[in-house]
Amino acid sequence: MNETLQLIVDTALSTIGDVFPIAAIIFGFQLLVIRRPVPNLKKVLIGFAHVLLGLSLFLIGLEQALFPIGKLMAEQLTDPAFIAQGAGQPGVIRWYDYMWIYLFAFAIGFSTTLAEPSLIAVAIKAGKVSGGTISGWGLRVAVAIGVAFGIALGSYRIITGTPLHYYIIAGYVMVIVQTIYAPKLIVALAYDSGGVTTSTVTVPLVTALGLGLASTVPGRSTMLDGFGLIAFASLFPIITVMGYAQLSEWRARRGRNATEEV
Repeated sequence: MNETLQLIVDTALSTIGDVFPIAAIIFGFQLLVIRRPVPNLKKVLIGFAHVLLGLSLFLIGLEQALFPIGKLMAEQLTDPAFIAQGAGQPGVIRWYDYMWIYLFAFAIGFSTTLAEPSLIAVAIKAGKVSGGTISGWGLRVAVAIGVAFGIALGSYRIITGTPLHYYIIAGYVMVIVQTIYAPKLIVALAYDSGGVTTSTVTVPLVTALGLGLASTVPGRSTMLDGFGLIAFASLFPIITVMGYAQLSEWRARRGRNATEEV
């Protein structure tokens, strides 16, 4: 009980220390630069209190639940004894014997991205600013698919030992090509979507998976091969969001052409 109380107090104090500079900048500019009182000060202070409480509880939940679960799942799924059970040839493990790893990586990437608070906030704002042209739910699903595919592909890279920069260079070449042809309305949002995915929910589980893979796959280095999954999680959502916009534009154009023909 004392340990739990101490954890709550320490986390709350740490959260206050992290949020204080943000509050200081906002109130400082409002009072010293703009020189106007803060509108709805009572509501703002209550909102900050809610932020502090929510962040503290969220961080405690990560420490007590998501971190241990992510580490445990990574260790179990990358255990050579577990992998050997499904190996086609006894004593020989090939890249396709890690199919459960790829499935887990895809599923965890998709689910954690949908639950990512920063992505939810961006999707809500994008829907409001666009007047409903951009679907918040559609954006979240497109980003989640990109993260899921990226983490699965990154897991494959760790298992096969292929160089990271090949994948990243090829991915950004695709991004550049898509940027030229994608609807201009979505390009900036797609780039932002790639950044907001790598936040408090996704990073702990993805990092645990990468380190678990690198520590159990023979011949892999935890330092050289264990990291890099976050790069995949940031890159591929850009591709899928612009692809989603291009597909939507193509379907709309096809619908207009069909209407004109009738």
